[in-house]
Amino acid sequence: MTAKWLFATLCAGCLACSCSEKPERWDFDNLDGLVCTHQDDNPAQQIECRDGIMKIFTRANSRDRKKVRTVGSDYGAGRYTWRVYIPEMGVGDQASVGAFIYHDDQHELDFEIGYGPQEVRERIGAKPGEMVAYMTTQDNPHQSVQVPIACGWHTCDIELSLRDGRYYARWLIDGNEVAAVQLTFGPEITFTIMCSVENLLFIGDHIPAQDNYGLFDYMEYLRFE
Repeated sequence: MTAKWLFATLCAGCLACSCSEKPERWDFDNLDGLVCTHQDDNPAQQIECRDGIMKIFTRANSRDRKKVRTVGSDYGAGRYTWRVYIPEMGVGDQASVGAFIYHDDQHELDFEIGYGPQEVRERIGAKPGEMVAYMTTQDNPHQSVQVPIACGWHTCDIELSLRDGRYYARWLIDGNEVAAVQLTFGPEITFTIMCSVENLLFIGDHIPAQDNYGLFDYMEYLRFE
């Protein structure tokens, strides 16, 4: 699907930045203009669009890793937004709904949301029926913050602004900042924008015992000038 251009007001709360007037937006009416990928030995796509909602799912007892990414890889300073539905995943299942930006394994910033290992759930006080959201930069520097998150629809944002020529990253859930970090690199690194559902080892206690899924209403990028 060709990215849609929508008018937007200047973002509130940005850190010493100004914003372009038109965000680039993907509404998931279909997958045109996006690339479906996977990091597993299962060639099935397991990605579908219906009524403007994209569903990605993984199978029980598998290591499925299903992803959608933008064709472009030139996204830098700006606000990245995903409207995501988080279901109640199987207890202890190693399954994650992901919304993230990626350059390579040393330059990746993520939301990964899943049931979480019991040790993490106890440490952050996750209640029955809540999932665990991980806000992570994989390197330069590495940082990972975890918070409980209710099941249902959420708006997840990653904001990259520039401080002394390097990116400063903020993660927000429903407008509330939940993590932040000064990165050691700047606009020489740009990103693709991605959505995923993956059966990942770190985010639970056992291989998933049930099929798991995530829903995506839209994805958006607002460039900071």
